Amino acid sequence: MANILVVDDELGIRDLLSEILNDEGHSVDLAENATQARSARAANAYDLVLLDIWMPDTDGVSLLKEWSTAGALTMPVIMMSGHATIDTAVEATRIGAFSFLEKPITLQKLLKAVEQGLARNAAHQAAPAAAVHIAAVAQVAADTAYAIPASSSVVAVLAGADAGPHAHQGFDLDRPLREARDGFEKAYFEFHLAREGGSMTRVAEKTGLERTHLYRKLRQLGVDLGRGKRG
Repeated sequence: MANILVVDDELGIRDLLSEILNDEGHSVDLAENATQARSARAANAYDLVLLDIWMPDTDGVSLLKEWSTAGALTMPVIMMSGHATIDTAVEATRIGAFSFLEKPITLQKLLKAVEQGLARNAAHQAAPAAAVHIAAVAQVAADTAYAIPASSSVVAVLAGADAGPHAHQGFDLDRPLREARDGFEKAYFEFHLAREGGSMTRVAEKTGLERTHLYRKLRQLGVDLGRGKRG
């Protein structure tokens, strides 16, 4: 069970999300504006926050930046909005948002985002020593057009945790940017191939890439496509 804070000025949205998350076994607190969200965050430690962008007193992006500046952004935050632009979503992600959900929010997308957010939070709690490595690779990814999906498996690889046959892979960050990026991406895809038994369909789903793009990326990195199946 996780402790989740839902921040949204619409009563219907708060009630719906609370009902769904309670049915999943989570403990849910509700806030209808940024003022209530600040009080709740100050009084409780949350495993995840669902935060609406457009609110009457302070918008969600401003609240996210406030938490980040104050060092209070210790949990994954999923932004929600029915009217946000791509620029707004990108800004929220740069500040520290874990992901973004567009309203109306489907049950499948909600549960998937919450599951991924909680998985990352659990990984961070279990491996705090990986924070420096995660930050370094996040900067590498930010400098490229290729986006690496945030997932607990990435954390496990970077932390060197016992998460799979490639979890022992280390990264020499004292290298040119392109070499460091390619080294990480190769280990990332080899990890997912091994974990999914070589299934390109499941790897495509896990990494958020279309199969054509995935095949091209693996060939470019020199990844052995049969390695996962043999493992």
